Amino acid sequence: MLNELIQKLKNKTAIIGIAGLGYVGQPLLLRYTDIGYKVIGFDIDEGKVNELNSGRSEIEHISDDRVRKAVSKGFEATFDFSRALECDALILCVPTPLSKHREPDMSFVINTTDMLKKYFREGQVISLESTTYPGTTEELLLPRLEEGGLKVGENIYLVYSPEREDPGNPNFETRTIPKVVGGQTEACREVGIALYEQAIDQIVPVSSTKAAELTKLLENIHRAVNIGLVNEMKVVADRMGIDIFEVIDAAKTKPFGFTAYYPGPGLGGHCIPIDPFYLTWKAREYGLHTRFIELSGEVNRAMPEYVVSKLMDGLNDTNKSLRGSKVLVLGIAYKKNVDDMRESPSVEIMELIQAKGAEVAYSDPHVPIFPKMREHSFKLSSVFLTPETLASYDAVVLATDHDKFDYDAIYEHAKVIIDSRGKYRHVNSKVVKA
Repeated sequence: MLNELIQKLKNKTAIIGIAGLGYVGQPLLLRYTDIGYKVIGFDIDEGKVNELNSGRSEIEHISDDRVRKAVSKGFEATFDFSRALECDALILCVPTPLSKHREPDMSFVINTTDMLKKYFREGQVISLESTTYPGTTEELLLPRLEEGGLKVGENIYLVYSPEREDPGNPNFETRTIPKVVGGQTEACREVGIALYEQAIDQIVPVSSTKAAELTKLLENIHRAVNIGLVNEMKVVADRMGIDIFEVIDAAKTKPFGFTAYYPGPGLGGHCIPIDPFYLTWKAREYGLHTRFIELSGEVNRAMPEYVVSKLMDGLNDTNKSLRGSKVLVLGIAYKKNVDDMRESPSVEIMELIQAKGAEVAYSDPHVPIFPKMREHSFKLSSVFLTPETLASYDAVVLATDHDKFDYDAIYEHAKVIIDSRGKYRHVNSKVVKA
């Protein structure tokens, strides 16, 4: 059975199922379809299923042409999970957010697995790609795979292979990003390698699912801790009257021992604001307190309030209070040049501004209408930037530095600019560094 499955994966006669058709699932389904596999996509969102079957994607950097091409090659999206029986491989790409108590919310992983488990069969491989704490695959998926009498490593195979998508990054695509693969057993790992080696240029096998899970966390905790460091340095430098961006640019000329990380208004995206807390939560089970990681989290979570405090300072200098002012937030996606809103600090900044009695609006060329989000709601559309529009606001907050913004026009016509991204290096009465 093992050799039969591996052979099907290698000769591309295996049917690939992908559960969760968002920012991770869609690039993956396109890649597998491109190289000749039959792919079935599963999602509980009927609107998303219909959209993909019609050859359209709601994700900005995924073109409709690519989706239409996938459909023409046989790709199908469905909310009928019984079709998992047809699949030789099932790849889970579902969200793993934090609860309001900053603990792992595994409901999407559990519910998706529970919807699929009645269709698990001999000769399948199940791969979890969602970012999570070490032990998830073994503790949550393994018993669900085996409760119907199957045996992992013998007639069904279990893998953890963390996603590494970076939306909007022109230097990398699914194929060129090395893929870490850990199996529940040696046989599982062998199947996992066969699953991914056709689609990804470089496979990085590790000894277990736990090692693969911790690899993903380390990657993003590394970024979170270093961003926390420069965010704290930003506050210190500002108090000393020093431009932190000038300092970072100078430091990165050192050809060894230094990697440049840049401060901002807080952490956003599907990984960096969340992953550290997955590890700190799990570490408590072992009697460990991850102080270093949690401290960086405190620093980063304080950044939206720091930006708003700088906004208040900037308005005070023009003899205005935040209450009653009109404030325009520039950029609400979590990073430049994408439409991805997950965990965006811009949204928290908007909520803080509104809570203090100001009228808030936003402009984002990548997000024309404020989307439906799990925890945030604004009935707003993106403001089109004109000289008159910019001049009509008491202050603008640069939260995400999209390339599509005309920074010269913003500087010329805005009354006050709260710059959280270091786009304006000169300091004067108009620009407030945040």
